[in-house]
Amino acid sequence: MVSPRLIAKIEAEEPTLRLAVLIDADNAQAAVIEGLLAEIARFGEATVKRIYGDFTAPTSSSWKKVLQQYAIKPVQQFAYSTGKNATDSTLIIDAMDLLYTRKFDGFCLITSDSDFTGLAMRLREEGITVLGFGEKKTPDAFRNACHKFVFTEVLRSSAAIEPTALAKKAENDQKSTLPQLPVEVVETKQEFPKKFVLAALEQSSDDAGWAHLGTFGSYLTKLQPDFDSRLYGYKKPSDLVKAKTELFVTEERQAPGSTQKVLYLRAK
Repeated sequence: MVSPRLIAKIEAEEPTLRLAVLIDADNAQAAVIEGLLAEIARFGEATVKRIYGDFTAPTSSSWKKVLQQYAIKPVQQFAYSTGKNATDSTLIIDAMDLLYTRKFDGFCLITSDSDFTGLAMRLREEGITVLGFGEKKTPDAFRNACHKFVFTEVLRSSAAIEPTALAKKAENDQKSTLPQLPVEVVETKQEFPKKFVLAALEQSSDDAGWAHLGTFGSYLTKLQPDFDSRLYGYKKPSDLVKAKTELFVTEERQAPGSTQKVLYLRAK
């Protein structure tokens, strides 16, 4: 018999989104899998994890090393012809089958391919949360079709970042008699979209010009699903607004009926 205390504890916990994680092996990198699953865990529970591709091909060797470790189910799709349409079709068919089970609150689509834009839009029409994960080369169409899009570059550990052309040159130039200095791989930050952020703050603020950080962040994501503070060198949105003292004034307030404090901000 289940303990009444255990039942009470379970009922008291916040509900977790049940997520289906579908990975396009042709357009995703195995090097980011650890950070990827950790990021997905922030949104909910990955109850289904599947990856689609031709795992007999040498290009899939990096994925074969991590599938068992992270309990990801491979769905083999042979390349019957040149191209990747067979893999895309299998993933889309599986996604629709999972959708009609009505067991999932959201789908995580890991791909940099715009061919999945239609799938993302169809899932949204059903009231399902769509989270996209892909590289910066991902077309805008797919990014904007998702409720939230995360660039996988920000999930990469520093050790997993591919060497720059300069680093490769230094490594391959073994015949040089000159001492070689160590080459550091530096991640280039994107230019901060000042006008966009200030306009979003104005729309999400109250009559006095103040906005709750959560409300502000939610509005940013609705306008631009791929907005992420990590692209600009800040781990969290709160870190970003506190650091941008030339743009924002921040203030911590006591939350009603709670001992916790919440962050508010307004334009300077």
